Amino acid sequence: MITGAQIRSARHALKVTVESLSQLSSVSARTIKRMEAEDGIPSSTNANISAVKSALEAAGIEFIGTPDDGPGIRIHPPKR
Repeated sequence: MITGAQIRSARHALKVTVESLSQLSSVSARTIKRMEAEDGIPSSTNANISAVKSALEAAGIEFIGTPDDGPGIRIHPPKR
């Protein structure tokens, strides 16, 4: 599981707009904005969280820690 703060941080680190992440993940921009507004685990479907997480990981983000213990991100070259 990832947090809204991790999603927000990852998107900013990649310099990706909400709209671009929406296209990459097939999750609506409105849903992504709601997810990012929460610092803890977003109250969204597991499918939406997984889709956003997968899109960010494909772009080079590694999610580290757990929602309760040091959640963060690492930036890597994008997966091909």
